[in-house]
Amino acid sequence: MVDRRPRVPSPAPVGDLSTSPQLVLSAPKPQRPTDMSISSSPEASMAGHPYNPPDLALPGYMPNKTSVPILLVCFAVGVSFVCSTTSTLARMVQPSIGRGRLLTAVWFMLCGCIHLFFEGYFAYHNAAIPGRVDLFGQLWKEYAKSDTRYLTRDSFVVCMETVTAVAWGPLSFLVGWLVVTDSPFRHPLQILVSLGQMYGDVLYYATFFFDESVYDAVYCRPEAVYFWAYFVMMNGFWIVIPGWIIIDSVIETAKAFRFVQKGEKVAKQA
Repeated sequence: MVDRRPRVPSPAPVGDLSTSPQLVLSAPKPQRPTDMSISSSPEASMAGHPYNPPDLALPGYMPNKTSVPILLVCFAVGVSFVCSTTSTLARMVQPSIGRGRLLTAVWFMLCGCIHLFFEGYFAYHNAAIPGRVDLFGQLWKEYAKSDTRYLTRDSFVVCMETVTAVAWGPLSFLVGWLVVTDSPFRHPLQILVSLGQMYGDVLYYATFFFDESVYDAVYCRPEAVYFWAYFVMMNGFWIVIPGWIIIDSVIETAKAFRFVQKGEKVAKQA
């Protein structure tokens, strides 16, 4: 015989949140770190890697074999070599080149090398970065301590770095040469490249902070050096310097138009 008595649901045990929709637990947002020390035990995480979040899955991950100081020295030596070589060659081609033009030429040649070779490396190997142990691969994994999107094939980062490598890399070399030779095409092209660099950098910062504020995503390690030195300072160069170059080019372009306009007025009055 079927028991048709109404069933009374049993009370939920204490601590069962499935029947308490009003109770919402949320983890506190991560605070901006202030400790400027670099992690001395990079592999101390539950997933066997030094990145945030600690449980991030990185298939094929291989730890870096080179120490951080040596990696940073290698990067600094490469930058110094490009800058010194560009400065020497620019003075050979144009002995009378001014300091401002020389620094601008050095900047664009350095940008060309970083965009085309270093960022181009990432664009080409983005799927395998966690397991790369060559110099560029280890440098990218060190930088990824400030932004793990570089290890997870984040759609924005991959597309942004690819555009930077393919477009701004070759154009930076061209602009560097135009600056050395003082070509009239220098200013419009360096405005184009600088604006592209600034735009990409602003979007890079914006997506990072948007994910952090809206989705509570944590891409950076807790040590402040990774946020302030790696993420903020190293990317900030591509906002400050292009901004200065754009202002300089706008001023020079305005001077040229003003000169032409004065000439036209004089010709009409003659």
